[in-house]
Parts: sequence; C-alpha cells; structure tokens
Amino acid sequence: MGALLKINQNIWCHGQALRDAFILLPQNKFMTTLCSPSKAIRMKHHLPATYAGRILTGRYSTNLRERTISSIRASEAFNTFNFPVMPYITAWNQEDNSIWYEFAGWKFLDLLETTTEKIGKVFRNAIQDQRTFHYSDQSQSTIEEEVITRTQISNTRHSLRKHVQETRKVEAVYQVSLPSGKTIWLKDRGKVETFPDDKITLTFGCLTDVSKEMEQKQFLEKIGYFDDLTDLPKRSIMEKLFEIRTGDRSRGYIEEFSVLMIDIDFFKAVNDTHGHQAGDFILKELAALMISLKRKEEDIGRYGGEEFYGICHGGIQCGVKFAERIRRNVENRIFSYNGTDIGITISVGVASTEDMAQGSMNDLLALADKRLYQAKQQGRNRVMGTEENASSE
Repeated sequence: MGALLKINQNIWCHGQALRDAFILLPQNKFMTTLCSPSKAIRMKHHLPATYAGRILTGRYSTNLRERTISSIRASEAFNTFNFPVMPYITAWNQEDNSIWYEFAGWKFLDLLETTTEKIGKVFRNAIQDQRTFHYSDQSQSTIEEEVITRTQISNTRHSLRKHVQETRKVEAVYQVSLPSGKTIWLKDRGKVETFPDDKITLTFGCLTDVSKEMEQKQFLEKIGYFDDLTDLPKRSIMEKLFEIRTGDRSRGYIEEFSVLMIDIDFFKAVNDTHGHQAGDFILKELAALMISLKRKEEDIGRYGGEEFYGICHGGIQCGVKFAERIRRNVENRIFSYNGTDIGITISVGVASTEDMAQGSMNDLLALADKRLYQAKQQGRNRVMGTEENASSE
C-alpha cells in the first residue's frame, strides 16, 4: 500500500511513464486511498495545475469523486498521444441546471483560444447550429438530418440535456464559429453516466473535426438540390423544409406553417411569342424577384417547369399575405428582354397545417395545388386560400 500511495502522491507531477502506469493500477484500491474522507485534503493538494472543475473540490460522494478523478487521468493520458480528437468531461448539476467542464483537452482549448474555466461559455456561444442524423425507417435505408438552430438550442437546452440523460449518449455535429472568424464542423460522441445521490450527470466525450466531410456534403447537396437556371432550391429541398417545419411544430417552436403553389399564367404563350430563351429569362428574373421579397421565416423554391413553391410560418392568413406580396409585385413588374417589355401574372394556391388535423406533405401539397387550379378557373392573377373565395387586385 505504501508504494501505491507514493504513486498516488506523485502521479500528477511526473511524466508519461507515471500517467501510463495509472491505467494499469487496481482502480478500487487506488481510489479508496485517494478519496476516503481522511485523505480528502491530501487529494486537493494533488489536483492537476489546470483543474478548474468543481467535483474534486466540492462536497460530493466518494463514488462520484472516484469516477471523475479516474476519468480525468485517463483523458490526460489519452490527450498526450496527440490523436486527432479532443477529449472532454462535462458535469451537469440537475438542481441548479448548471453545466461545466471537469476536463477539456488542450487541442479543444487552443481551438477556441480559451481556458478550462471559460470553455463552457465560449463553446456555447460559438455553436451556430446542431445537426443530428438518424435512420427514418427500420430498414435503415434512409438517413434523416435534423437541424436545431442556435436560438432553438438556447430555448430548449434543458430538454436537450434531459434527452441526453435518458438515451445515455451524445451524438451530434456542431457548426462552430472560431475566434478567427472561420467556421468549422465538430462531431461530438460521448457516453453519459448519472449519479442520482449527487444529482450530477457526467458526459465523457470526444470532439472530432469533420469540416471536410460536411463541406463535401454541402457541395454535393448544392449540386443536387439547387436548380441550375434559377439558383432556387429544388423540390427535394422543399421536402427537407417540410420535415424541419413539421419537427418545429411538434416541438412547439411554431404553431402552424403554410405552403404556396405558384404558377405563371399563360407561360406557354411567352415561349411561343418571344422564344424559349425569353422564357428562361422570365423564370430567372421572377426567381430573383421572389427571393428579394421573401422574409427571414419564408422560403421560395422551384417546383418544376413554370411552377414554384413557398413555405412560411403561420396559418392560412400568413400564407395568403406572403402570396399576395409576391403576386402584386409580379403584376406590377415589367420584364425587359432584348428591348422587348414582357408582362406576366401568377396564380397561387395556399394551404396550411391548420386546414387539417393530421396530414402528410403530399396531402398539404395536394390541397395547395387544388386551390391553385381554382385560382386559374376564377380568372388567374389571384391567390386562393380557401375553396370559397380568392383575392386579386
């Protein structure tokens, strides 16, 4: 026991050999010596110089102290191998909902140009969004991506921590803004352990830089998801937006959302009269106009041919106002192509989630398309938000 205690007293002060030796020590004997009440003061004297946590200096159970000190030592040893990962240990106090780092690897601290004392706040402020990926069906043939924005993270931080506690794991990708202004992507994978007597949850994790992989993913998505002619998102993006809005609605971030189906009136006549190049010009200019008119919570994309789609927060009235804003501006706009002025109008069908208690994306699109057809029947150049009436100037 005397030889073991000697290693205990010096392990923080010596080099790699002693840190490696720790991994081979009998954990139960070592920790009983280190964390028994009679040795609590001695333990404080042998904390690493960079320790900025609370557990090893606070009034916590021996079990929690043992787990924390052994994990810190293991992380320290792992950290010295210079692997391309950044180990960390966080603690969450369920009573006051505070969270802090018991350990943060030197690469993690250098990346954010901060210290262990400040890493929690600095990292939290640096995260721009959080992504999670999961299989959408039992066959594991389709992977869904869920995006949680910076604001949503802030508003639902407690529920996110509860979810981590229940699943006992962390698995996410963060978009992070560095002090230099550069944006990178960090993949987070961790194991979660809960200590009910202390009301503390520990996370033992590693961060990995996956910027190259995410940039490649975004590049491929841009190629496959954006229309070459108009630079607008294709229908496939609309499907993703629908998934995001549905998720936001189910979690209470938004109450309702609306879908717009937009069609250029008599577009065939434009092609027949002025030629297909003029038609392409009209499509590009109309896309640019609609983009300039949309607000932050609104989206515009190309559905196909001369049809476009819109998605916005809010019920049917919000959707109709969005559609009317576009319709009026299109009606008053003159498109000049090779010295020839060309005027166009659009018809819009609007449907909202408040129109149906439960419905799929196809159901909502079918309703919006039905109302678009009714707008055409009633004379075009109008917005149809219900089956009874349409608005027009």
